[in-house]
Parts: sequence; structure tokens; C-alpha cells
Amino acid sequence: MRQAAVLGHPISHSQSPALHAAAYDHLGLDIDYRRIDVPLEQVNRFLRTEGAAPGWLGWSVTMPLKSAMAAAVDERSWRVQTLGVLNTVVHRSDDAHTQRLYGENTDVDGILQALLEAGLQRARTPDARVFGIIGAGATATAALAAAAELGYTEVRCYARSMPRAAELQPVADTWGLTLSVAPLETLSNDLQDGGSLDALVSTLPPRAADGIAETLPALMPPVPLLDVAYDPWPSALAHAWESAGGPVVSGLVMLLHQAVKQVELFTAATESPAAELTAESHAQLVAKMRRSIGL
Repeated sequence: MRQAAVLGHPISHSQSPALHAAAYDHLGLDIDYRRIDVPLEQVNRFLRTEGAAPGWLGWSVTMPLKSAMAAAVDERSWRVQTLGVLNTVVHRSDDAHTQRLYGENTDVDGILQALLEAGLQRARTPDARVFGIIGAGATATAALAAAAELGYTEVRCYARSMPRAAELQPVADTWGLTLSVAPLETLSNDLQDGGSLDALVSTLPPRAADGIAETLPALMPPVPLLDVAYDPWPSALAHAWESAGGPVVSGLVMLLHQAVKQVELFTAATESPAAELTAESHAQLVAKMRRSIGL
């Protein structure tokens, strides 16, 4: 039996099984995808035991395992090498049929595609406006990479902890980004009177951004927001943002698009690779995955 799973702790809330089941049904593939609870201190044990069993195509990886798994895989994409975190592990066989673990970060794809859905245009000139990020954790590093891949050169991080935000500097340097750091409470001032922000990604946990929701000015121009926290939805920040005139996209859309890329990676060596579908069939796959989580 071919199998895949989402790993993390806690994991019961994950919607990844619904997304992947919808995709494999569309592809006509018999793949058992399930949740596996793996606390951080049991990563090595998992890799030696259940994770070493035959039949694995790949794993989706969520918190708190993103850094630990990045250190444990055999090969890392450029994204993972520079960000230090992954959300995807692909099982690959080398010429000697030895299994090797390949790490990728499709959170970058999720952020990028979610913002494009919200109406963001790719930056086309060196003097493009500023890409904003709230928070300074693992998802913030993925947002930095998404900003670079969208063509931005200027990023501003709004953080609750300035020392934590400063830790993003090496990642920004590697991706050729000019990073500035500011306290979270300064965001509203930066948004006033047509401020320089072109887009904003909030990477904070649920309710952590509620405090700034009450201070938002009218958003002219209407800056798009991706709020990765989708439970509860709409968040206080998302509700206030829409009320202020800005388009909002939820973290569920990011979850959808990062899973689409995972499915392409997991099925690459099968008889029905998702990445080789016709444009029409691929669109149907994405639509089916979207419906599976109520989008």
C-alpha cells in the first residue's frame, strides 16, 4: 500500500487529509493519507521505526517539526537550505533503490498563490512598494521567500519581539531583500495616507493580532492581506481589514495551494503525476481540493 501522512503535534485539527484525499481521488491513485502525531522529541524515533517502513511517498510536516525535519532529511531544496525549515518531505529512490528523504517548503507556494488570488500583482520594477509581514517565526521566513519570488526587494517585518525579528536578517540577505523591522503597533501609522505597503501577510497564531484590529485606518489603496490563522474565521484582523476596504484571503487558501504543490511532488513517480495533468484537469483537481475544505 502506498502511503503518505501529515506529521506534527498536535495534529487532530489538520485538514490535510481532506485535501490529499480529494486530490488522489481525482488522480485515480490508491494512496493512504493519514495524520500521525509526532512530538518534537520523538522525531528520530519516528524516522527509525514507522517512518522507515516501505511504501511512503511523502509527508506533510507541520509544527513543531519544521526545523527538526529540515535537519534530518538527506537532501534539501534551495528554499529549505536558506530558510532552515520545511513543510514537505518526499521519499525518493536513488539508482541503487535506496530511499532518500528530500525536503521542500511549499508554504512559499501557498503564500504566493493566496496573495495572487487576493489581487496582488507581481512586482515589476526595482522601486516596487514594500511587502509587509507580521510575525517572525517559521512562516515569516516562508513569507520572505514568497516576497522575493514575487519580485519584491523591500520587506518590513512588524514584530512583537524585536530581537526575534532581527533573526530574519540572514534569510533576507540570502534572498536579496532589504529588511526593516518595526514594532507591531506601528503598522497602523504605516498604513495611513496611502502608505508604502503593497501587501501584508500575518503569520501570527489565532487571536494574536486582535490588538491591532481596532486601530486600522481606511486602506487607500486597498492593500491585500493574507491572514494565515483561519480558525476562527474571520479573525478580528480579517474582519477589520475588510471593513477598512482591503481584500482578505484566509490561511485556508494558503493551505490549499501548498497542498497542491505537495501532491505534485508526492505523485511525481506514480503512474498519474499531478504535475503532468492537462491545464483543464489540473484546474479540476484544485477545484476538488478547494471544495474538500469548504472554500
